[in-house]
Amino acid sequence: MDERQKSLLKEIVECYIKEVKPIGSKHLCDKFHCSSATIRNEMAFLEKLGYLEKNHISSGRIPSEAGYRYYVEHLMEPKELNGEDMLKLQTLFSNKNLTVSDAIEKCLEIISDITNYTSISLGEYSKDNVLRQINIIPLDEEKLVALVCTDKGIVKNKQFSISTDINMMEVVKISEIINKMLVGTPLSLVSERLEYDIKPIISKQVEQYEAVYGIFYDAFHDFINKNENIHVVGKSKMLNQPEYSDTTEIKRLISKLEDESEVRKIEKNDSSDISIYIGSESNFDDNVTVVKTNYSLGGEEGTIAIIGPKRMEYDRVVAVLNILNKWLEEAGD
Repeated sequence: MDERQKSLLKEIVECYIKEVKPIGSKHLCDKFHCSSATIRNEMAFLEKLGYLEKNHISSGRIPSEAGYRYYVEHLMEPKELNGEDMLKLQTLFSNKNLTVSDAIEKCLEIISDITNYTSISLGEYSKDNVLRQINIIPLDEEKLVALVCTDKGIVKNKQFSISTDINMMEVVKISEIINKMLVGTPLSLVSERLEYDIKPIISKQVEQYEAVYGIFYDAFHDFINKNENIHVVGKSKMLNQPEYSDTTEIKRLISKLEDESEVRKIEKNDSSDISIYIGSESNFDDNVTVVKTNYSLGGEEGTIAIIGPKRMEYDRVVAVLNILNKWLEEAGD
């Protein structure tokens, strides 16, 4: 492509992202001060290269997946965030009181709000987390929440239903024993110590010791073995995108976002840079773009992904993730 053809492709991509309408020759004639015939020839050439597609309901063109890919790699210019968006991120970054889990979830909320797309984190706890505390919080006579905390600020909770013949105070008492004996133990060794050090003690103190032991075993088992921490924020943002106005299509996408096994297909980013997967390049869905970056914060490692239409504001999304990466790098130092 010559420079005019590159500029033409850039204008078509950016206009379509903004207006969601096929781009005809009239707008481009005014912009490039060329005749309609010249513009049509240039658009036909870009279509032949595979960068444009003809919309079936008009004579205008829209970008193809290859067109978006060329735009992202060669034509996209960095975009600065406005003051309001920067303030939202800076407020988050300056809050030192948030746990790692809360910081990541709050970050997803802000990213989704700024970009108007769905944001996802797939986190994995690093192996050097050690147990800081386990708390039992009674909800009523038959329900409780087990809260597990690590020295890295990772917090997980799980709700349990217990039978009426189990004394809630006995469960709390066992949590106190576990805290005395296991605090400071690497998470990878907690299950073993629970079995060989804690179980013999509670078997002598609690009549329904198997059931009580099961509560703590399940709480730690979930924490250690289901160590992929998945958050999805802004699923309803999909409803704001014109390309998903069809009821069947939006139901299909929302269903995928609610299916943990589908979300896991996004996988950890394969590089330390920001990666963009357009349409069929994505393992998640052919009708979306997935933009990903890795993170490492306070003992948790993983990937943050932004999911939106192929007609995504790539420059804005990349700008947000660039700022996020800079903060994560500084926070990790």
